[in-house]
Amino acid sequence: MSVTEEHRWPCAQCGADLRYNPGATELVCDHCGHVQQVAPSETRAKRDALGEIPLARGLKADREGGEISETHRSTSCPSCGAVVELQGASHATECPFCATPVVVDTGQIRRIKPQAVVPFKISHDEAHRALTGWLGSLWFAPNTLLEFVRKGRRMAGIYVPFWTFDADTRSSYSGQRGDYYYETEWVTVTVNGKSERRQQQVRKTRWSPVSGRVARGFDDVLIMASTSLPQRLGNDLTPWNLSELAPYNPDFLAGFQAEGYTVSLEAGHGAARDRMAQVIAGDVRRDIGGDEQRIGKIDTDFSDETFKHVLLPVWTAAYKYSGKSYRFLVNGQTGEVQGERPWSVWKIAFAVLGAAILAVGAAYLYDPSLFDG
Repeated sequence: MSVTEEHRWPCAQCGADLRYNPGATELVCDHCGHVQQVAPSETRAKRDALGEIPLARGLKADREGGEISETHRSTSCPSCGAVVELQGASHATECPFCATPVVVDTGQIRRIKPQAVVPFKISHDEAHRALTGWLGSLWFAPNTLLEFVRKGRRMAGIYVPFWTFDADTRSSYSGQRGDYYYETEWVTVTVNGKSERRQQQVRKTRWSPVSGRVARGFDDVLIMASTSLPQRLGNDLTPWNLSELAPYNPDFLAGFQAEGYTVSLEAGHGAARDRMAQVIAGDVRRDIGGDEQRIGKIDTDFSDETFKHVLLPVWTAAYKYSGKSYRFLVNGQTGEVQGERPWSVWKIAFAVLGAAILAVGAAYLYDPSLFDG
């Protein structure tokens, strides 16, 4: 069993902890301001880190352990299930995804190593401004949520795990092609209370059997490997610019947290194939042509399937209202904001009441006789 590797980044001048500076290639000390450059990756190491791994090899390593796996010390959130990897000697923390207190799990879990990371590009202050603007635009939000924004509570910077999948596909299909044509029919219509007969063009569809083949290559189909974030929120943080992927370097994690994946490689691969299937179905419809298409069957052969395990930067904030947690996410590369939002029942009720009063007032001004006893 491999030994858990812990990293610390002491400042060379004062000994305080350094942190990665988003948007730069440097570590900074908040205590004395000392700056230290992140060591550049060797050319060969970069090529190996960003290269694709054969899928079969990865599936075996995820199930049995192997050369591309390692162990991590992690904590599991009892509320949302997030697995957050810990640096240093921390034993307790607050879940950054749902604000639930959690205590470190002393067990170790074998994991596939992250190969690459998109370093944080958006600073905390930039992310907070983006979140503030987004929250400020919400209607009927509770006053406590607005107070949450005004107080400027610090957001958590987290590297969220993702899988990327590549594949070449060849698909054979069968189905039907529908072509529109028109026939003239007599119909009965009512005009000024009287029935009369008229001619009308009626659209019909002529169906004919079809079959064929389509092929497509897929590159970097991105699947979020976290179950702690709502899939809609995590998937809507797109687009990601994966050309900015850098070889995994612990320096990029200084001052941030990293979540371990909770969606297995096998499950992620299944989700990626489902997404590929949707694209292939679109290819089939275009290949069938015509005005309408019916797909009877698609058989797809997959080849040259590979994957990468990468970490992508997300700023998160958790807010509790009426006993429920709400999450807000900011893409740490682009500043895109996604989030859940609570609704103030009182504000909605007052708005409905106000609208009713305005409606009654408008009706009275239009026709006061409506209100005569």
